[in-house]
Amino acid sequence: MSRPRIAVLNAAHDDAHTPRNFRRELDADLAEFDANASELPPSAEPFDGVVVTGSRSSVYWDEQWIEPTKAWVREAAEAGIPCLGVCWGHQLLAEALGGEVAAMGEYEIGYREISHGGDSVLFDGIDERFTAFTTHSDEVAAVPPGADVLAENDYSIHAFRKDRAFGVQFHPEYDPETARDVTLGKDLPDERIQRVLDGITEENYAAACEAKIVFENWLEFVEDVRASADADSSAGSAGSAGAD
Repeated sequence: MSRPRIAVLNAAHDDAHTPRNFRRELDADLAEFDANASELPPSAEPFDGVVVTGSRSSVYWDEQWIEPTKAWVREAAEAGIPCLGVCWGHQLLAEALGGEVAAMGEYEIGYREISHGGDSVLFDGIDERFTAFTTHSDEVAAVPPGADVLAENDYSIHAFRKDRAFGVQFHPEYDPETARDVTLGKDLPDERIQRVLDGITEENYAAACEAKIVFENWLEFVEDVRASADADSSAGSAGSAGAD
C-alpha cells in the first residue's frame, strides 16, 4: 500500500520552522497549503488525512482567511477524513465542530507536564504523564458536543477527539531551535523569557520526544481508516459483480 497522502494546512505566517518540523515528523506524502493566503484544496476527498498547524493568530480574530479555513476543515471532518490539529489547529478544529475557544488571560509556555487518560489510540505508548513544549494564550474552553477530552494539565485541555478528528494543544513537532525562536518572539517579561530559555535543555527535549509518538499513532489511525474503506469498496464491488 502506498504512503498516506496528507493535506497540511499551514497557518504559521511564513514561519520557516513549521514546514521543516512537519516534514520531519510526518512519514507520509504531504501536500502543503498556505492557509494564511487562503490557499486551500478544492476538496478533502483526494486526501487520506488533514493536519492543521499552529498560528500566531487567534481563531476568533476577524481575518479573512480564518472562516474559509474553518469551513473547509469542518467539511473534511464531517466527511470522515481523519484530521489532526496542533495548537491553533487544535483550537480551530474544536471551534469548527461546535466547541468553544477563549483567551486564557495568561500564557503557558515552555516544557510542561501533561496527563492523558490512557485509553486513546492517539496516546498509545506514551506515559500517562508526559512532557511537551507548549506555547499558547488561548484554550479550548469547551470541546465539541460528543467529543472526549483526552489530555489536560493545570492550564487547559491539551487533547480531544471527536469521531475521526483529534486535536492537541501542545507542540509535539518542536525541536529546540524552534522552541528557542518562538520563546524569544513572545511579548513576556524578560525574567520569564529567560526561565523558559533555561528550560530548553537536551534533557527536556529528550523527554519531550516521547510526545512525537502522537504523529505515528495518528498516521496508523489514518492507515486503518484507509484500509477499512478499501475493504468496504472491494466488498461492494464483489457484491455488484455477483448480483446477476
